[in-house]
Amino acid sequence: MTFPHATQPVARGANWADRLALIAALGLFLTYSQFWVFAILGEQGDPAANGLVRLLYLPAYGAAAIMFLLGPGATLKALARQPFLLLLMAMVAISTLWSIAPAETLRRVVAIYFTTLGGIMLAARYRWTQLSQILAGCFAAVAVMSFLAAVFLPSFGVMSTLFPGAWRGMWPEKNALGSIMSLGFVVIAAAAVLNPRQAKWWWPLACVALLVLIMSTSKTSLVAMLLGLGGLIFVAMARRNPAAGVATTWMAMLGILMFAGVALFAADLFFEVLGKDATLTGRSKIWEAALRQIELRPWTGYGYGVVWDQKGAWGPLAWIIKQSGFTPQHAHNAWIEQWLGMGVVGLAAFGLFFLQAIVLAILAVYRDPGAYLAVPVVIVYTLMTLTESVAVTYHDFRWVLFVAIATKLALPDSPGSEHEDWA
Repeated sequence: MTFPHATQPVARGANWADRLALIAALGLFLTYSQFWVFAILGEQGDPAANGLVRLLYLPAYGAAAIMFLLGPGATLKALARQPFLLLLMAMVAISTLWSIAPAETLRRVVAIYFTTLGGIMLAARYRWTQLSQILAGCFAAVAVMSFLAAVFLPSFGVMSTLFPGAWRGMWPEKNALGSIMSLGFVVIAAAAVLNPRQAKWWWPLACVALLVLIMSTSKTSLVAMLLGLGGLIFVAMARRNPAAGVATTWMAMLGILMFAGVALFAADLFFEVLGKDATLTGRSKIWEAALRQIELRPWTGYGYGVVWDQKGAWGPLAWIIKQSGFTPQHAHNAWIEQWLGMGVVGLAAFGLFFLQAIVLAILAVYRDPGAYLAVPVVIVYTLMTLTESVAVTYHDFRWVLFVAIATKLALPDSPGSEHEDWA
C-alpha cells in the first residue's frame, strides 16, 4: 500500500485521510518542539523526571502511528533506502544488553523509535513543497509565540538573572531559543522559495524568526543561521545554469576552507566573534571528561540515554562531574554523545547516516529543488552537532527534522511534482 495522494496538494478538497495526516504532522512536530514544557514546569522543573510531561508526549506517538497506518507501504519504501538509520536504531535497542540502567534504556528505546518514526513519516508522505510548508508553519508558530511572550510577558519570555534582557521566548534560556530560531529562519525562507505563491506570507514570518533570534543574543546561533542562509543562496545560484553551478561550487569550497582556516589558525578571533572563551563556555571540559569515560568502555558505551540520569557515586556521570567541575545535562556534542551511549558501532552508524545525508544534499543541489530546504537545514544542524547533543534524541523536533530531511533526500519526489503547490 502506498499513499494515494503523496504527490497531490493537501489543500481544499483533500480527503479525510489527507486532513487527518496533516493534523497529525503538525501536532507531532509542535509537540516535539517542547515549546509548552517551560510553561508547565518553570525554570526549576526537570522534564525527564516529570510524569505529566512524559504523558503529554503520548499524543505525538499516536500521531506517528496514525500516519504510519495511513500508508505503511510508503514507510517501508523509505526505510529500505535508509540502511544506516536502521542500523543506528538497532544499536539503540541492542545497547540495552550492556546498559548501566537497562530498564531506563528500554523505555527510551520506545521513545526514540516513535520520535524517529515521526520524521520518517513526514518524508514518506509529503513532497518537498508540502514538507517545507508544514515545517515552516510550525516554526512560524513558535516564533510568533516567543515574540508575544517576550513583548507582553517579559517576566516569562525575557531572562532576568543569568543573561538579563536576553529573550528566551517559550524556552528556559536564550541559547535554546536562538538555536531553534536559526533553524526556523532557514526553513521558513526555504518555504518561501519553494512556494512562491505563498512567499508574501513566509518572508514576513522569516523576519519574525530573525528578530527573535537577534533578541536572544545567541551569537553562535546567529552565525549558524547566516551560514544556513549562505547555503540557500548557494543553491539558488548553483541551479541557475551549469556554468553558474560550477563557479558557485568552487566559491563555496573556497569559503569553507577559509572558514576552517580561521577556526584552526585564528582561534582567538573565531571565539571572539562567537562571544565564547577558548573552552566554549566549559564545553571542552565536558568533552575531556566524557572521553575519559569512553576510554573505559569504547566498544559498547554505557547504554542509550542513561548516562546523564544516573546519580550514583561511582557511575560515569559522577566522574564527569568531578573532572569537569560542574553538572552537565548532556555531552554538548552529538558525536561524543553517541560514542558514550552506544560505543564505536553506534557512533559509526550515526556517522554513516549523517554522511549519507550530506552526500545526498550535495547531489540534490544540481538535480532536486528540495535542496533549497535540505542544504541550509543540513548546514545549521551540522554546526549544532558540534556543540549540542541534538542527534538520536527522543522527544526532540530537531532530530525529527533531520530524519525527515535525510529520508526525503533518499526518497525524491516523482518527476514534475515540484511544480505543484498548495491551493
